[in-house]
Amino acid sequence: MAAIFKRETKSYYTGMVGYVTAAVSLFFLGLYFTNCNLMYASSDFASVLYTTTLIMLFLLPAISMRSFAEDRRNKTDQLLLTSPVSIPGIVLGKFLAEVVVFALPLTVAVIMPLILTAFGTVSLVSAFSALFAYLLLGAACLAVGTWISALTENQIIAYLATFGALLIAYLMNGIKTMFTSGNLLALIVFLVVLLIAAVLVGVLCKSLPVGLGVFGAGAVVLVVLFQLRPAWLLSAFNAVLGALALFQPFNGVVGGMFSVSAIVYYLSVIALFLFLTGQSLERRRWH
Repeated sequence: MAAIFKRETKSYYTGMVGYVTAAVSLFFLGLYFTNCNLMYASSDFASVLYTTTLIMLFLLPAISMRSFAEDRRNKTDQLLLTSPVSIPGIVLGKFLAEVVVFALPLTVAVIMPLILTAFGTVSLVSAFSALFAYLLLGAACLAVGTWISALTENQIIAYLATFGALLIAYLMNGIKTMFTSGNLLALIVFLVVLLIAAVLVGVLCKSLPVGLGVFGAGAVVLVVLFQLRPAWLLSAFNAVLGALALFQPFNGVVGGMFSVSAIVYYLSVIALFLFLTGQSLERRRWH
């Protein structure tokens, strides 16, 4: 894993991705820090980080898009998969390299709250808590992008798909308000999701009957719930939408509601998508 981590980290700075990412991150951090904190004499450093979350949508897909897609395009993925390194080691090595590229510019952000202490009272605990949550948010977004990169050999597709997924997560709170009522709509959406899942199961198992069976059994359960406990269906639907709101726990931290649940949420997202990435590599190893 260490060898892959070193190779991947070096490759980001052999090309332009690492430098461009650092330059853009530092530019916007400096811009909003100057505008929000210095010019208006505000001690709320967390608001600077909150403002720059929009920049994540553009920067993080650029970091993660090449992780596995480039290997597939260059036909070096089988060489990697047959190396002595385990699948978890490969995934972790590449993922940690991405996190380092994202985190390096943030070392400058560590100094910013300290600068503010020269002009007044600043809650360093609040500022550094927000910075830690910001790092976890970025790592979770990179985990999503790493999984998407493992599904394609085209870096442009990986970038656009990751950008689209993060954009939906960014807008999920607004999307969620559109579904505050309407059990039938919740049923329809769940059926569509079930259909997609059944197609994926059928493709993975190479069996149409299996896919149809999954959809049929799931559809029966959903219809029964719709008839007997429609409120449960809507509640579950809203819970799913809430789980997809990737940026919401960080917004809570910015609002002064830092909690262990936010850390657990981001670590769970990271673990889930790195696991899915590993499963994708396992399938390619044996096919």
